[in-house]
Formats: sequence, C-alpha cells, structure tokens
Amino acid sequence: MTKTSRITDFTSGNIPKQLAIFAAPLFLSNLLQVVYNMVDMIVVGQVLGQVGLSAVSVGGDVSHFMTFIAMGFSAAGQVLISQFIGANERHKIGRFVATMFTFLLCCSIGISALCLLFRGPILQLMNVPQEAYAQALGYSTVSALGLLFIYGYNMCSAVLRGMGDSKHPFVFISLAAVMNLILDIIFVSFFHTGATGAALATVLSQGTSFVLCAVFLLKHKEEFELNITIRDFLHPDREMLSDLIKLGTPMAIKSASVQFSKLFVNSWINSYGVAVSAFAGIANKFSSVANLISNAINNAGSSMVGQNIAAKQFERVKKIVLIIFAITTVVATFFTVAVWQWPMQIFRIFTQDEAVLRIALDYIPIAALMFYGSAARSGMNALINGSGNYKCNFATAILDGIVMRIGLAVVFGILLDWGYLGFWLGDALAGFTPFVIGAVFYLSGSWKKGRGGRDAH
Repeated sequence: MTKTSRITDFTSGNIPKQLAIFAAPLFLSNLLQVVYNMVDMIVVGQVLGQVGLSAVSVGGDVSHFMTFIAMGFSAAGQVLISQFIGANERHKIGRFVATMFTFLLCCSIGISALCLLFRGPILQLMNVPQEAYAQALGYSTVSALGLLFIYGYNMCSAVLRGMGDSKHPFVFISLAAVMNLILDIIFVSFFHTGATGAALATVLSQGTSFVLCAVFLLKHKEEFELNITIRDFLHPDREMLSDLIKLGTPMAIKSASVQFSKLFVNSWINSYGVAVSAFAGIANKFSSVANLISNAINNAGSSMVGQNIAAKQFERVKKIVLIIFAITTVVATFFTVAVWQWPMQIFRIFTQDEAVLRIALDYIPIAALMFYGSAARSGMNALINGSGNYKCNFATAILDGIVMRIGLAVVFGILLDWGYLGFWLGDALAGFTPFVIGAVFYLSGSWKKGRGGRDAH
C-alpha cells in the first residue's frame, strides 16, 4: 500500500499562507544557525577576549569560504527538485538526489584536503594578528576536518526544502544548536581549549544534524517518492549531473565570490589591529542577521517560483516576488530601528571592550544599509534562482560577488582612504546589485523560459 506523499504542491492555493508556512521554519533554522555561530563569538569573547574573538572571526571566515560549493549546488538541487515536481516528473527525483549526493561527497573531500594543505598560507593572506594566529589555525583545521558534515547537511536539507518540507530541517538544526551551546561551554569554559574547542563544538553539532537528516530521508523515502538504489550512487546520471553543474556552478561561484570578497575586505580590516579584527567578527554576525528573513524567504520563494515556472503559472510567480518584497522591507525597517535606538545594549552582548564598542557605534549606518540591501535582493534572488536560468545566475555571481563587492571596497577603503569603514560600506552597497540585475531579468520576461533559457515544461 502506497504511503501518503510528503511532497508539497505550490502551484495552487493561497500564496501568502504558503510562503509564511514554508518560510517560517526556514527563518527559525537560519536564526538558530546565526545563534549557532554567535554562541562561539559570545562564549569565546567573554572567556578569551579580543584574541579569541579575532581567532574565531578569521577562522569562521575561512570555514564559511570552504562551504561555497555546498551552498551553491545544494541551492541548485533544491530548485531542480522543485521543477521536477512542478513538471510532474517526480519519478526522476530519486536518481537526481543520488547523483547530487555523490557529486557533493567528492567535492567535500577535495575542498577539505586543499584547505588542510594550504591553511597556513591562507591565514597569512588574511593578515591574521600575530596574537590570534595559533588559535585561528586550530579553528580552521578542525573546520576543514568536519567539512563533510556541512556538505552532507546542506544537501539533505536542500532535498527536503525542494520537496516543500522546511519543518524537519528546523528540528534537526534546533537539536544541533542546543548541542553546540552545551559543547561550547564545556570545551571553551571548562576544558580551556580556546577557539579550537569552539570549532570542535560546531563540527560535532553539524555532524549530528547531518546524520539525523539523512536517517529521516531514508526512513521516509517512499513518502518523498525517492526511488534510490546503491547503483544510483555509484553511477550518477550524466544528464542530471550536467543540469546540476550548469545551474550549480554560477550559484557556487556567487557564494564563493561573495565569501572571497569578504575575505579580501576582512584581510584589509585585520591589518588595522586586533580591536578592529575583533569587531569584524561581530559585523559578520550583523550581516547574518540581515540575511535571516531574506534567506528564508528567498529559499522558500525559490522552490515556489521553480514549481510555478515549470507548471507555467506565471501570474503566481509575479505575486510571489511582490509578497517577498513586502515582507523583507518591513523586517529591514524593524532591524534598522532596533540597532539605531539600542546600539550599546546590542553590541555589549558580544563584548565589554571599550575599544571594540567605539568601532561599533561608527558601524550603525552601515548596518542599516545591509538590512535594506538584503531586503531589496531577496525577491529577485528567488526569481533568478527559481527560474533555473544559469546565465543570469552567472552574471549575478560575477557582478555581485566580485566586481561590485571588491570594486566598491577598493574605492571607499583605499582610493578614498576611508579606512576599515570604507571597506564595510563598499560591501554593504554591493548588496543591492542582485536587485538591479533581477529587475532587468524580470522586465525582460526571460524568467518564463526556465532552465538555461529553454521554454518551461
């Protein structure tokens, strides 16, 4: 007897309700991941001070950069799964999931090996303050060793999101966040393992999320219509792999280029001393907060857009994009008011160091720009990603990730000599780039053609 399907159909029904129900667990998952990372900053900052904050900040930058393939290809996989559903081709999903898993497994092993081999030169390029170098090296080493867990969890949660299930990824990341908090306190506060212990707590927590998510998928594979055999893992489908690479490559390049530009910006920022380097870690957390709602709505919107384009429900696509803009703009305004009205209460959560707090006050207008930039690009990212148009994704990757982010950082930070604030300002302004590209893409109508500019199914 066939079990009830767990796949959600977004091609009909109330759009705001569907978006809210789908995005809410994604938002909570993103919030917990921010908390997940903030716990490292708070515990390390309070126990180890400036040096510990600097080490976790730099080590975290390197760790995030290593995930660019996982982020890009998992997002691509989510979109392709949603398009299979919209086009009524559910029988292809199992084979595609096996193909994606094998591909990302190989990628995680390769990236991990490269990072372990070159972690010393990478940290030197990052201009890590000498006092924080040893701890940053330990953090990066542990993160590289645990990279498989990050890739695995991203893939499993992308499969669930592509099916319209955002609740279970939230459950798994919730358990990981609690585990991370407990292990952070044990390793850093009691065992005095420094930034290395913070990284170990994160890796063990991520590993737990991956295992739980994978077991859940296997247990309910019939309800998700996942017809997978061992042979599918050993012999990936070439056509499906080609589609994944075409769409995933620009998404991965975008993720990599954004992370690379941040490494570039932070390498200059770190040269201004340990206090500025310490605040850079806090600034990165503000960037994460700016993306909380945006990424949740973007991920939900991408799946909904993907299904509706494949089903040729173009009017629904337009409504989805407009509703995303409305939600994210309201949230950006709320965050901006909060940081403008209560800056010291917020910044003192991370540190009591007066030198770091003085830098924080100058950062407030930049934080506001980040919040609104995040809101502006969310709807267009959902449209671009959901369409599966790899050409538009590639243009966004190059312009947003490299040209504008590094270009504006150089203009404000170096040419105009505005110092570390200039680098942060350039990065914040570059966040509006996907909105401009997406607006042109929307008005052109090319998004109606689906993957690679081909007509939707």
